[in-house]
Amino acid sequence: MAESMQGLHRSHRCTEVSNQNIGEKVTVMGWVQKRRNLGSLIFIDLRDRSGLLQLVFNENDGEVFEKAKELRSEYVIAAEGTVRKRDGAINQTMATGDIEVTVDTLRILSEADTPPFPVEEDSNTREELRLKYRYLDLRKPHLQRNLKLRSDVTTCIRKFMANEGFIEIETPTLCKSTPEGARDYLVPSRIHPGAFYALPQSPQLYKQLLMCSGFDRYIQIARCYRDEDLRADRQPEFTQVDMELSFVDIDDVIDVNERLLQALFKEILDVDVQLPIPRMTWQEAMDRYGSDKPDTRFGMEIVNVTDVVKDCGFGVFTGAIENGGTVRGLNVKGQGAMPRKKIDKLVDMAKGNGAKGLAYLCINEDGTYKSSFAKFMTEEELDNLVKAMDGERGDLLLFAADKNKVVWNVLGALRLELGEQLELIDKNKFNFLWVVEFPQFEWSDEQNRFLAMHHPFTMPMEEDIKYIDSNELGKVRAKAYDIVLNGSEIGGGSVRIHQADIQEKMFEALGFTPEAAHEQFGFLLDAFKYGVPPHAGLAYGLDRLVMHMSGEDNIREVIAFPKVKDASCLMTAAPGEVDDKQLEELDIAIIKK
Repeated sequence: MAESMQGLHRSHRCTEVSNQNIGEKVTVMGWVQKRRNLGSLIFIDLRDRSGLLQLVFNENDGEVFEKAKELRSEYVIAAEGTVRKRDGAINQTMATGDIEVTVDTLRILSEADTPPFPVEEDSNTREELRLKYRYLDLRKPHLQRNLKLRSDVTTCIRKFMANEGFIEIETPTLCKSTPEGARDYLVPSRIHPGAFYALPQSPQLYKQLLMCSGFDRYIQIARCYRDEDLRADRQPEFTQVDMELSFVDIDDVIDVNERLLQALFKEILDVDVQLPIPRMTWQEAMDRYGSDKPDTRFGMEIVNVTDVVKDCGFGVFTGAIENGGTVRGLNVKGQGAMPRKKIDKLVDMAKGNGAKGLAYLCINEDGTYKSSFAKFMTEEELDNLVKAMDGERGDLLLFAADKNKVVWNVLGALRLELGEQLELIDKNKFNFLWVVEFPQFEWSDEQNRFLAMHHPFTMPMEEDIKYIDSNELGKVRAKAYDIVLNGSEIGGGSVRIHQADIQEKMFEALGFTPEAAHEQFGFLLDAFKYGVPPHAGLAYGLDRLVMHMSGEDNIREVIAFPKVKDASCLMTAAPGEVDDKQLEELDIAIIKK
């Protein structure tokens, strides 16, 4: 039967007890991790969020010893006793491995059923089970460490930004739905039948309004929502470290954020981030790595061989070039003897990423070639191609030929896959990179029109505004920037448009009529009539940033209560149906399909 604490007050967390407390009375409380009954002695490993502490019960203590016999895993207890030096072997794996507490008072505060999986590090438990019983999963030390690290990260960010003159302001979570982005989560209004709020995808418009209001430097740890498909680094609800600054340009935003990252990684991980962080244009990133978030911890860069093969006899190469595409390759050093089965898997992967196929050329140790296309090219053409790829004996050359977008996608994915397979990536490195000068617009085959790559308020580079006027939207570069860490975009932002004439051009290029633009964004456009400063901002994905800092591969490991792939919560069974009365109050009818 559960007892009360009966006047006991916790004096220490488990790992706060140390050699300095030997001979002292302490009171500790927590969960039973493990019990070992040796007949005359019972040992209990007590666990709280700080770690483990060994408790000892002696048969000479009668009642307390008998009560200790009842203890099972995950019972919640309070124990009072004296700190002693361990008689037996020291446990080097425990922070408290050289001490123990001889207990003279024990309270069983709560009994526990046998948990559905062991509450311990590295227990091989299916993720579905872990998430169904997330409150038990969160007792595991690595998740407690991750959430503590997350808390430390936000505390450090708030402290740094406050010292830089930023003001923390909360913006609404019941907003107006806007297009030009991911799908909104909609919230019906009872008071306004047939009308809906949207949960914010970001505080973008509000933070721009705050610049109009003169707050100069704003920051918010903001909850955001996007109704989109999930990946390992994506959730339907997530947290942004959101900021906006007035009277600044790109270099000002980059400067404060470089210093923030340097301070954050030093304080939390004792890692020195070297400044300035390298910058690379979007075009260069795509050409060299096939990605706008390149992992620069290893080489194997993409090589453009279009000019080398434009007149060769291989129709796949020349056909792609004639259709406005390119031919590019990867040199996989030392893998010329890769088995055909493995090469075929790479070919399948290329097809899965949009390619019609993948051409390969193995350079044998004797200097001869084994290739899927050699018979279509002369020896001289092959030699020139190998030379352009810096090919040496024992190398494997892989080629994709198609429109740039497909070639980048295919070779970028292959590069990352091979980097993992061949263990070329130093997992202990933190490689930061600014990617700048993104395209302002991207073409949508689905909608048959240009869309804003970021959002309609991103400022084009001044020298490219002329291309908007001449309807050459593909040439317009944006004053946009992403901060990339180890091949993952951890944050992004842009300089915003603050001139009414440029904003009108932007809306027109995106196909908005003045009326449609005003209907969607009228409150912002009206605010701009009353004096708006030049402003720019950036937002980090906090979950993704903490994932990298903790060394995890999935953001679910740094979120207390995450969703699964279909955006549901296995623990609470959300989303769920609601009763007819609630729907009636909201004037909503459900169509059964």
